[in-house]
Amino acid sequence: MAAVALLAASLACQIDIGGPAQPGPPIPASTEIAGQVALSWKSAVDAAGPGGELSVTLDESQITSFLASRLSRADQPLIREAQAYLRDGLIQIFGVTQQGPLTANVLVAVSPSVTPEGDIKIEVLSIDLGPLPAPQALKDSLSAILTEAFSGTLGPLATGLRVTTINVADGHITITGKLR
Repeated sequence: MAAVALLAASLACQIDIGGPAQPGPPIPASTEIAGQVALSWKSAVDAAGPGGELSVTLDESQITSFLASRLSRADQPLIREAQAYLRDGLIQIFGVTQQGPLTANVLVAVSPSVTPEGDIKIEVLSIDLGPLPAPQALKDSLSAILTEAFSGTLGPLATGLRVTTINVADGHITITGKLR
């Protein structure tokens, strides 16, 4: 009877409701790798010079680390164990979310594109959140983090870059443009 009560209590504390499968193998992340994102932008800007063209290529580990760094700043992050997969024109973010006693896998697919003004646009195409509907807060939070990563304080807006192309393939994202 005591074992059944203990089992029931532990189940009540945490219930995994599943969700989408991770789209690839785990991607290593660290604060050191996250710092490489800012250095990559700075190096590309310095090399291009005023009015010059530049290209920045980031890999899955850099984007995963940057994302993990940003999510770790939240008191209660909407996603834990975030992983960023860069494949076939899409950025897929995989992680785990918890709402009360429920935990579920999350898979968010976004498509980056370039506006006619040379800005980056991040469009959330889908959010798979276990068997539950995805909360709008999750979509908003990820959109803000990704927008910052690609067009905010570390990206084109900070450097005055007019983006001409974005290419996502084979574990890399390449952003090219011209400094204004």
